[in-house]
Amino acid sequence: MRKIVLMMSVSLDGYFEGPDHDISWHLVDEELHQHMNDLTRRMGGDLCGRVTFELMDGYWPTADTAPDVTPVEAEFAQLWRDLPKYVFSRTLEHVDDPNATIVREVVPEEIRKLKEQPGGDLVVGGAVLATEFLRHGLVDELRIYVHPVLVGRGRRLFPSADTLTSLDLVETHTFRNGVVLLRYEVAAGGGTHP
Repeated sequence: MRKIVLMMSVSLDGYFEGPDHDISWHLVDEELHQHMNDLTRRMGGDLCGRVTFELMDGYWPTADTAPDVTPVEAEFAQLWRDLPKYVFSRTLEHVDDPNATIVREVVPEEIRKLKEQPGGDLVVGGAVLATEFLRHGLVDELRIYVHPVLVGRGRRLFPSADTLTSLDLVETHTFRNGVVLLRYEVAAGGGTHP
């Protein structure tokens, strides 16, 4: 069965975005971008909220036509276009992406059916959606990319909760730009606990 992987970038002090939705501090160089391309190539689908989808969809579908596009960016643009996307939104009525499906609610039984389908792992992104998936015990793995910066304030990836989720560290990797990947699996029997 394929996994659901929460994949997000955060500052060292735990923010995924700074004030006014600022993510300019994300250090995505060619090495890290190629790493993301390699992961995306193996993905079976992207589970994202409306805001994340609109951010990505506003740039990547045509990014490979820009005059200053790098080869790694052009590759990601093609990967993004071809990737199945499940956009969780109560307000979105239509998307132009033929590989995108609008999903109204996080229904655990439906997500489990999606996991049982053949294909690569499913990546969940966006803090609000990730929190909902965690609350329902739907996340199997976390890939947290810690950027070497203190943002000070903004939106935290993991909001306060009355639950405990036990994790097993399965991989670390330090990129040349100082970003550190922390990859955890949800511990056996260690789902979310009150």
